[in-house]
Amino acid sequence: MARYKKIPFERVAEVYSKKAGNISSTCSALGIDRNTFTAWRDRYPKLSALLDEVDESLIDFSESKLLEQINDGNLTAIIFHLKTKGKKRGYVESVEQNVNVNPFEKLMQELPDDEE
Repeated sequence: MARYKKIPFERVAEVYSKKAGNISSTCSALGIDRNTFTAWRDRYPKLSALLDEVDESLIDFSESKLLEQINDGNLTAIIFHLKTKGKKRGYVESVEQNVNVNPFEKLMQELPDDEE
């Protein structure tokens, strides 16, 4: 059975944070493989909680940057915000699909008749 390196959970979370939640970069910096990282996260609730906190902090940071862009009048940021946070107010995109239309029917009608 392979022996795992003993790395304190706090150190794993610290590196994960410095690598902005990138698992591959974290594993490389810690000298472990991705399967080990995933196994540790699944096996140790304390580590999982620390990593979840890092993920939440990164989302908070991203949201603050998005709000800065909204305050600066960035139309793309405004639209994105409305599409994600304003769904209950009707800010959603929808695609209409007419399932009663057969795309081959029109094509078949356009084919020349073979009357030879």
